[in-house]
This record gives sequence, structure tokens and C-alpha cells, in this order.
Amino acid sequence: MTDKFTLIHAEKATHTVELMTRLLDVSRAGYYAWAKRGDTPGPAATRRAEVTAAVIESHAASNGVNGHRRVLADLTADGVPASAGMVRSIMRQAGIAGIQPRTKKRTTIPADDAEQRPDLVKRDFTSDTAGSKLVGDITYLRTGEGWLYLATVIDLHSRMVVGWAMAEHMRTELISAALRMAHTHGHLAPGAVFHSDRGSQYTSADYAALAGQFGVQLSVGRTGSCHDNAVAESWFSMLKNEMYYRHRFATRAQARLHVMQYIEVFYNRRRRHSTLDYQTPAAVHAAARHHQTAAAA
Repeated sequence: MTDKFTLIHAEKATHTVELMTRLLDVSRAGYYAWAKRGDTPGPAATRRAEVTAAVIESHAASNGVNGHRRVLADLTADGVPASAGMVRSIMRQAGIAGIQPRTKKRTTIPADDAEQRPDLVKRDFTSDTAGSKLVGDITYLRTGEGWLYLATVIDLHSRMVVGWAMAEHMRTELISAALRMAHTHGHLAPGAVFHSDRGSQYTSADYAALAGQFGVQLSVGRTGSCHDNAVAESWFSMLKNEMYYRHRFATRAQARLHVMQYIEVFYNRRRRHSTLDYQTPAAVHAAARHHQTAAAA
């Protein structure tokens, strides 16, 4: 109880006592009685209360997704000094935590000639430049109206989702729309490599023709091996853990809206990525594009 009163005391210049006592489930009378007794906190307790407020704000802004590492990255970016241990302790005390991943089933259906396609990535999911090496996959989301299928194109330099598409089917048109989006927005460098699994959509003649039109080299992993397309599969696990499993969608339109918001509002622009030194994909992508433009000038 004292910790909650300390937090209210530290934040009362920013938020009303009425609001904070309601959010923290304590009585206003109890807070004022505590303050009247002169039990106001010292500098260390006040600082912890200020950090606690920042931790709770970061966690809430991520819709409950952020664990202690991303919360700490937010605090560091905002100039709030704190250690990893302190953030972990505060989150544990506040009863909040990040989202933990679940396992994923394999659903790849290989085409007859899939074995003829090369693997140009060979599990090297790094890239020094934006737009030169990308990965993608298809997943499915259940709604009250039936399945909604999502295809993605992810840049391996910035881990930004640069192309995506949704449909009621998983035909080649779905993945073509995602690749076309990446091309339309200028996210495919000349000679770019696009890596996927050996599903029949990705090994189809129509998709190969579209990739050739955009100057993209197609690469495929081994059938049934999640490690050969680990980044694309990991991204879907993240989407489902951080957003999809937390909702029930009555319609495909509802699911579409939430997926779009997750990609464009949260993941690309707000979610700090561990492989990017806890920067956001959009920030890394913008810096890379700026560097490439300056180098070409």
C-alpha cells in the first residue's frame, strides 16, 4: 500500500489524486491520511516512484506487450535512468509482464518442382543494406466468418514489414499483392533476394514471373524446416502472441483492422527490436534509406 501512496505522491503534479487512487485501487482518504502523517517519501523512494510511473506508462503504451528489456529501452530513450534489475523488480511488484511466445505448427504444402528452387539465404538472416534481402510467409487467422490469410514481406536489414496483404484465400494472388506493395513503395533494391518456404504459392510460375518483373531473385528453404525461414515464422508467432490471441474476431474486417494497426502503428513504428539494439524497424529503415540516398548523390 505504501508503494502505491508513494507513486501517487510523486505523480500528483501530473495526474489528479482522484484518478490515480482509482487506477491503483486505493482510497483517497487512505492516501490523504498517509500524507497527513508525514510519511512522505525520501529521495530514493521518490525516484523509484517516478521510474515506476514510467515503467507502467511504457507497458501500457505497448498494449501489455513490452517485457522488461523493451521497457528499459523506452526509459533510456526518454532519459529516465534505471537498471534492468530495477525495471524487472518494478514490473514484478506491479504484476505486469511481457507477452511470451507460443509454438507454431508447420502447414507448408510443397509444389511438385519445389526441390529445383535454390536456397540463396542459407539461414543467413542478416543484411547490410535495406531492400536487398527479404523474407516472407503466409499465416491464417480464425474469425467468426472463417479464415483470414495474411502474407508478409520483411526486410532483413531493418526487420520492417515492407509489404503485406490479406484475403479470404491463400492463392498466389495473396503473396503477389504483398510483394507488389513492397515494390510500389520502393522497398525492393535491384537484384533483391526474396526468401520463403517451398509452399506451392511461392514456387508457382505466376509468382516467379512477377518477381522477375520486379528484378527480384527467388530463394526457398527446405520443406518443413522452420529454421530455413525462421525470421518470417518468428514474426507470425509474435503477431499472434502480442495481438491475435488476445482478441476474438467476429468478422474478417475486424481482424484486418487489428492486423493493419499492429503492423503499421505498433510493430513498424513503436516496437523496439532486440536484434536492432532495441531501435524500431522504421527508425533503422529510415536511417538506411537516408544513408543510401546520400551515398548515391
